[in-house]
Amino acid sequence: MKNIESKNNKQKCFDFRDFVVDGKSLPFEDRITYFSEFIENTRHNQQNCYMRETISSADREVIIADRETGKHRKMLMFGSNNYLGLSTHPYVRQKVKKTIDKFGVGIGGPSLLNGYTSLMRELEERLSAFKHQEDTLIFSSGFNTNLGLIGGLLGSNDVVIFDEYSHASFYDGLRLANIPNFKFPHNNVNELNSLLNDSESIAGRTKFVGVEGVYSMDGDLSPLDEIVPLCKKNNALLILDDAHGTGVMGEKGSGTSEHFGFTDDIDIVMGTFSKTFSVTGGFISSSKPIIEYLRYFARSYMFSASLPPVTIAAVLAGLDVIQNEPELRIKLHQNVEYARDRLTKYNMIGKPVAGIISLLAPPGMNIRKAAYGFHESGIFLNAIEYPAVPENMQRFRISIMATHTEEDLNRLVKNVENIWIQNH
Repeated sequence: MKNIESKNNKQKCFDFRDFVVDGKSLPFEDRITYFSEFIENTRHNQQNCYMRETISSADREVIIADRETGKHRKMLMFGSNNYLGLSTHPYVRQKVKKTIDKFGVGIGGPSLLNGYTSLMRELEERLSAFKHQEDTLIFSSGFNTNLGLIGGLLGSNDVVIFDEYSHASFYDGLRLANIPNFKFPHNNVNELNSLLNDSESIAGRTKFVGVEGVYSMDGDLSPLDEIVPLCKKNNALLILDDAHGTGVMGEKGSGTSEHFGFTDDIDIVMGTFSKTFSVTGGFISSSKPIIEYLRYFARSYMFSASLPPVTIAAVLAGLDVIQNEPELRIKLHQNVEYARDRLTKYNMIGKPVAGIISLLAPPGMNIRKAAYGFHESGIFLNAIEYPAVPENMQRFRISIMATHTEEDLNRLVKNVENIWIQNH
């Protein structure tokens, strides 16, 4: 069997491509064995930085328990989407503690039946105003949000035209709902325009365009200043996934649409609580008729338990901080600019302006070995391997936070330089 590593031969290094190409076609037991041996091989060769166990709060510095030795290691966190440091913000923690005293920790049912609290109603109203929309629907996760949006709202007489870099949940929503769809090359507005005017493919259908505000793998922005007018011209409804833009972009943190000056021109906004708010859950903000429709037809909303009151309280408190402490957002952008200027020469993908910086792995670099080098140096960041990205686009994704100090950023840059020298 080509490229399969045995337990007795742990010297050869192979990557996820070997499993995706050769392993998934194997019978069930062989497939599970194959993958188990692959994972064991990466751990044996110190090339596995997944599922690191954190035993501290999610701050700029975290404590990791080493799975092999059991020892604890302090690391600078550059792998978290906790962009504004809300997970440990004193105000957020205080609000959550008070909520536990009043509401307890859970609901025990879906929102449609017995899980709709006054806190949830308040959050829907706050998010609607924050996103300049009429109403909002809250989901148990960001992934479920996109599944519910696509499967609940769209039908066989609709068509979706979307950016090829859209999130996996958007792809899965299209696949599960079997909605007619076309994808266009990343941020290629000319190709989007061509698809919107392809009368043969979309004749008689309601057109939806799906883009992200900030793309999670490259950290670049969608050109909404071009896409919004194009959608209006072609009578297409725009779906904006602003998971990584909410709280980060715009003068008041409303998101990428505010950054471009189009807060009142987005038809449907999707966002999550797992990025800036640092908890879990997701939401859709739109017109009242669309949201009311989704309440009864989005299956991932109808058949999922309501978010716990403590989570809702954390998001509400996070909205207060975003509104009352704009200096956090200013500091975040200053940190991004500082790190970006010093990392530009290391194969940077695009020119990041939000909280994500992606560095392309040089040709020939063993990205998992290099990732372990960062780990050993006390730098926690994420290596993004194939098949999450194309083989020639594997990268290190760095998440910057407002709470990082200049010393933290200098240490990051120094470690990038060392890893590049050692592994190039």
